[in-house]
Amino acid sequence: MPRYSILDLVPITQGSDARCALERSKQLAIQAESWGYHRYWVAEHHNMPGIASSATAVVMGHLAAATQTIRVGSGGIMLPNHAPLLVAEQFGTLATLYPNRIDLGIGRAPGTDGLTMQALRRNLGASVEDFPNDVLELQHYLKPVEPGQRVSATPGAGTNVPIWILGSSLYGAQLAASLGMPFAFASHFAPTYLNAAIDLYRKQFQPSESLAAPYVMLGFNLCVAETDAQAHYLRSSSLQSFVNLRRGMPAPLPAPVEAFEASLSPAEREMIEVIGQCSAVGSLQTVQAKLDGFLSQTGADELMLVSSIFDPEQRLKSYELGAVAMENLSQAAQPHRAAG
Repeated sequence: MPRYSILDLVPITQGSDARCALERSKQLAIQAESWGYHRYWVAEHHNMPGIASSATAVVMGHLAAATQTIRVGSGGIMLPNHAPLLVAEQFGTLATLYPNRIDLGIGRAPGTDGLTMQALRRNLGASVEDFPNDVLELQHYLKPVEPGQRVSATPGAGTNVPIWILGSSLYGAQLAASLGMPFAFASHFAPTYLNAAIDLYRKQFQPSESLAAPYVMLGFNLCVAETDAQAHYLRSSSLQSFVNLRRGMPAPLPAPVEAFEASLSPAEREMIEVIGQCSAVGSLQTVQAKLDGFLSQTGADELMLVSSIFDPEQRLKSYELGAVAMENLSQAAQPHRAAG
């Protein structure tokens, strides 16, 4: 049965602050470890008043220090914003402190608006087109130092931190396949090319030193509650946040409201329907059925579950029930494995 993991944007809720968001994420990571989640990833976003994970590597250290076994990673580091050597040093330090627990997911999007991108990049001549070479350079710094190598990452060299390619299009799938790297697709917010991307990745995959066969992880929105009605109500917070972002008005995660979708324009409702393709909202029974169908459709090796809920206790409950659903599916698959 596929593994299940968490992608956390470390949401700052309305009326709260970044300190509270970071503490809540720490508590979620601790609980996630006990519920059987395999990884806990945080994402790099900048100039977002509702996201507290901009200093991604620092947040990872905060989470890794509070847990024992769960893998902690980036989902992801936006590599065009950083020098590969600096990323290797940061993640090499994390891997030295927390051996065999650190993942490095990387993407080529800026993770912000154009003005903030300029503020981040002191070398304005840098381009996302440099991404493949930057990936190779990053890999190089994380491998053992070679004779005559004049620049190395300390810590970093020899840690061989697993690198993942993140993407929401065919570009990332093709690059991950050609380099023999695991591929994480952002289907939780951009599912349009989902089937084409994973098909291309699997067909073109070239085995590498680090990965013998293709490995696909898919983003999936999750909102589980006692009833379907309650889950749809709780989900309205993440939908409001999504629409606000698309309107160019990012804000802290808002409280849930009744009948939010009825207030949207036809174009906005269509956007909501698109992301709903990779979402499960409802009771445990409803969500379990949706997860089963999605896994059967995609053959994913792992799901990265995203549950943005305003109430921290309800958020914990959603992830706990999500783990129950995945474990139930795993147990149901056991007889089929034995028979096959």
